[in-house]
Amino acid sequence: MKFDCPKEKFSKAFSKIEKVSSRGSSNPILKCVLLEGKEHSLVLRATNLDIGIEISLPIKLEEEGSVAVSSSVLGSFISQSDKEKSFRFEKKNDILNVLSDHYSANMKLLSVEDFPLIPRPEKTESFTISSKDLIKGLRSVVYSASVSTIKPELASVYIYPEENFLVFVATDSFRLAEKKIKIKNKVQFDQILIPFKNVTDIVRILEEKDEDIEVSFDKNQVSFSSDDFYLVSRTVDGSFPSYKQIIPKDSKTEAILLKQDLINTLKVAHVFSDTFNRVTFVINPEEKVFEIRTKNNDIGENTSKVGGSLTGEPVQISFSYKNIFDCFQSIDSDSISLSFDGLNKPLVIKGIGDKTFFYLAMPMNK
Repeated sequence: MKFDCPKEKFSKAFSKIEKVSSRGSSNPILKCVLLEGKEHSLVLRATNLDIGIEISLPIKLEEEGSVAVSSSVLGSFISQSDKEKSFRFEKKNDILNVLSDHYSANMKLLSVEDFPLIPRPEKTESFTISSKDLIKGLRSVVYSASVSTIKPELASVYIYPEENFLVFVATDSFRLAEKKIKIKNKVQFDQILIPFKNVTDIVRILEEKDEDIEVSFDKNQVSFSSDDFYLVSRTVDGSFPSYKQIIPKDSKTEAILLKQDLINTLKVAHVFSDTFNRVTFVINPEEKVFEIRTKNNDIGENTSKVGGSLTGEPVQISFSYKNIFDCFQSIDSDSISLSFDGLNKPLVIKGIGDKTFFYLAMPMNK
């Protein structure tokens, strides 16, 4: 194998490939990236058996071939070669020689035959969505997924169709986020459950793209592809909880606030929160009072007032700071509504004028 490639083009593709290589794996081949030169293109591949990726680059190819080389070694060498504009890659026996104007490196290779195949779904189901919409749907909810894999379906992002929308949902049983993304063509399928740790890789890999993505899936895998890249993730075999039955149908107390006002007030209150990061909302619509109270026996306590429109019954209820604060990244509206259905009932947060997103947070026990 022998080819030339501009550094900027190679580095951009390699940065996406490199992080997929298995971290801490005992299998050396999973710490490699596979480089395959064929038909005037370079295909870069990496997998950690949980997620796999292929990216194609047009190159000046002199000899076809393939190599499996340590992704960390090659990545470090390329990234530290600041002044270089291009590199020449040449395989010589079991060595990959990488040359530039100022540097030359010989890197030991592993057997290409040992590199795992990157699977392809049987494509029993598929649909097309813009990369921006896909990323928005995933980002809007992934932080609500469980970090524990004891219940794999909770450590996932759940995707399903509803009328002309794709619905993205995640919950760890203490909070829940739902985001609806409108799509061009109505689709029908049961569900897709993507492990949350894979979702972060999917978002990172796709975030610079602005094109339509074909999503194909079967029972075990889901893939995302366009002309120059292919990404595949395993899916979770399980059933997501029937979450709609826990959404309150009524609201006994409602507060409409400026989002930034609530964010600023929560940040101040958090300074004095306890080891459980508890924040207590005290709302009395008749007296036009909305206070956020925090107390830490070691450092002191705080009471902060928030301005807004308040209606309904008085309520005093506590939540985890993180379980409230995280959702603001998913709300584009300047104003938000907080709807309470009484003690021991979940709080629902929505953006004013936005029917595509809602967030539900369970109160903390006293």
